Amino acid sequence: MNAQNTDRTGRKDRTDHPEPPPARQARGPKVQAAVLAAARQELAEAGYAALTVENVARRAGVHKTTVYRRWKDRETLVTEALTEHLAASILIPDTGAFESDLRELARRMVRSITSVDEQGVTAALYSDAGRLPEIAAVRQGLFADRFRRAAPLVERAVDRGELPEGTDPALLLKSLIAPVYLRLLVLSEPLDDAVADHAADITLAAARAGLFRRT
Repeated sequence: MNAQNTDRTGRKDRTDHPEPPPARQARGPKVQAAVLAAARQELAEAGYAALTVENVARRAGVHKTTVYRRWKDRETLVTEALTEHLAASILIPDTGAFESDLRELARRMVRSITSVDEQGVTAALYSDAGRLPEIAAVRQGLFADRFRRAAPLVERAVDRGELPEGTDPALLLKSLIAPVYLRLLVLSEPLDDAVADHAADITLAAARAGLFRRT
């Protein structure tokens, strides 16, 4: 028989029946997307130094053990969250011509950097926390991923005869982003389509002149 206690109001309290355990949390793409989104929000609002797996889990509405099953540590989580975000935020164009591809890629990059969602991420990557080895590794990984995704744009141009044989995609793309990040991080100047077009024009001229050939 179950024991019952009676309080002063006469209500019966079943002390031997604990609250049922929480329902098993769903796993899969939806949970993964929620955790990655929560990580980006925490990064933008609190910065990398203050980001914790516990806060990410709380924001995503999951237990921290759910996060640790998929990501072994904070660095791994942040790397995937940012890589996924940047891959989705800058789609690689395919207009059929290298000049328009390059111009559109530069414009998409500028629009992504200046978007509200991206500003917090950019600040985290290039603030004082950016000097931490783990953040430097994240940043290097992000750019390596971006170069890899954009390489086909250059390779198609070589195949069409628009660029010299042996053009190095990574060298070309570094030339494209350099003026943009100079204005953003060093000069603190505003970014717009005109800045993107200027970067594309400079890079296009250098590429056609064969300055990005592999040595």
